Amino acid sequence: MESFEEKADENLIALKRKDENNMTKNVIISILFSVTLLIGIMVCIICNIAISGNLTWSLIPVSSIIFAWVISFPSVILGKRGVIISLISLSVFIIPYLFLLGNLIKVKEVFSIGAAVAATSIVFLWIIAAIFYRIGKTRKLIALGVTFLLAIPFVIIVNVILSKMIEAPIFDVWDMLSIFILLIFAFVSFICDYAKKKGLMK
Repeated sequence: MESFEEKADENLIALKRKDENNMTKNVIISILFSVTLLIGIMVCIICNIAISGNLTWSLIPVSSIIFAWVISFPSVILGKRGVIISLISLSVFIIPYLFLLGNLIKVKEVFSIGAAVAATSIVFLWIIAAIFYRIGKTRKLIALGVTFLLAIPFVIIVNVILSKMIEAPIFDVWDMLSIFILLIFAFVSFICDYAKKKGLMK
């Protein structure tokens, strides 16, 4: 009994050390990631001021870099545990970012069309996150196959939105090809899951 408890304690200590090592590595990577983006911001600002004398075009890449940092930083520093936080950040900041970007480049369609597509995309991403949270822990291939299938109505919805806003055709050859490829990927995912469940593959 005592040996079992000692072994359990050793396993817990090993897991704790592994988590600490992973966190240390993630912190170093997040610092390098942040510094790299900061350097990109400073280069854009310096070049813009040197050429134009004030901030003009550099506001576009600067705002985009900041947006990318806000979205990706939680995942970089927390790993898988930060994915949901990144998704929350994306849900909160995507519309303000598109509004700012539309004003900076003075093209109102960036916000109107972008917001409609972004809202649809956010809903799709949250559905996928829920699927992987519910069944992805034990049946990743099933979750992946369902994701491929749900991508088909997502593509159709986005096409309908774009057709109403910019009078683009709802379907073209590339859309049909994309749907066909998604069906193939879904079928392969389900087959692989079945084979894995039956012990035919590892």
